[in-house]
Amino acid sequence: QLVSLTGTWMQATAQGWLIYQLTGSKVLLGTVVAVGSLPMLLFSVWGGSVADRHSKRTVIIVTQSGMMLLAFAFAAFVGSGHIQTWHILVLAALGGVAMAFDMPARQAFMVEMTSREHLMNAVSLNSAIVNGARVIGPAAAGFLMASVGMTWCFLLNGISFIAVIAGLLLMRLPKFVPPAKPHSTGRHVLEGFTYVAGHRRVRILLLLFGVVGIFGWSYSVLLPAYATDILHVGESGYGMLLSANGAGALLGALTVATFGNRVRPRLLIFGGLWVFSAMLLMLAVVRWYPLVLACLVVGGWGMLLNFSTTNTLVQTSVSDAMRGRVMGIWALVFGGMMPASGFESGFLSHAVGVPWTIAVGAVICAGAGLITWLAVQRNPPAPNG
Repeated sequence: QLVSLTGTWMQATAQGWLIYQLTGSKVLLGTVVAVGSLPMLLFSVWGGSVADRHSKRTVIIVTQSGMMLLAFAFAAFVGSGHIQTWHILVLAALGGVAMAFDMPARQAFMVEMTSREHLMNAVSLNSAIVNGARVIGPAAAGFLMASVGMTWCFLLNGISFIAVIAGLLLMRLPKFVPPAKPHSTGRHVLEGFTYVAGHRRVRILLLLFGVVGIFGWSYSVLLPAYATDILHVGESGYGMLLSANGAGALLGALTVATFGNRVRPRLLIFGGLWVFSAMLLMLAVVRWYPLVLACLVVGGWGMLLNFSTTNTLVQTSVSDAMRGRVMGIWALVFGGMMPASGFESGFLSHAVGVPWTIAVGAVICAGAGLITWLAVQRNPPAPNG
């Protein structure tokens, strides 16, 4: 997975740079992110239902194979010199469809590879892999774009999927026993929504996750414009910004993996969110490149304290039979917040500029965390929800 995700981050870095160099449009930066995430709104709950009814490993192999083919298609368009904006939009949308089925299955599969009592450590180590790739991938992409061209970022991403597919095929897992077939897919999906609606802890965590995703993570959409227009750095400098953020997130994931069972989850969730918000505020005013890198490292650390702990609490709070559908709703929230974040950041930055957009997001995230903390303090959820 480390190899595959390094390729994924190389492609994401090159794609953002490609869009901004082709069009110079901040709105289109956000639009491509939105189009790539929109299918998750339409298909992720179906993906969660599929994950609860079929072998999760098989689902993941199919989705990873589809994303591999899309990466090769991207490389062919860029390498031929005929890449156009609509090509990027179509490929991003198809990737979003694959992700809508991949994410619920992958999240729910984690507990099958480990156990419920080791899930926080497993989620955190998985986040460490994801963010280790965030350190390596963008830096490698910046080097490749500056030296041999961005086509190689897409081509190597396609090749990298072979590693994760091979890893999945090599796993020895208990024989999959399919559950009883539901009366209908719609009813099966609806059971997941009913379950989440009646589970206060999961409901609160998903609401906060959605707000932070829409208004906090929008800074990552704007990094190509931030690098070009505010810091005046090139491809390598842009890659270093993403790598710094990934390095902080890697440290955050390792912090949760090491100390997560010894620190109250509430402290990790809210403390991490407020550290992340404070660093976003600093990004809005800082212009010295080394200090920007430091802010991204610390901000990434706080973000992953919040994210890993939230993910673990959601998964450990639900029953095994419902986990796929609950993680489908998690993916639905994720898919909903990404288009909203893309449009919000694109249009707001066009109106008031990138720094103000980042600052507004920071204030909203900090305020949402404070409101949620006060609500939980007054009426804490029971252990079963």
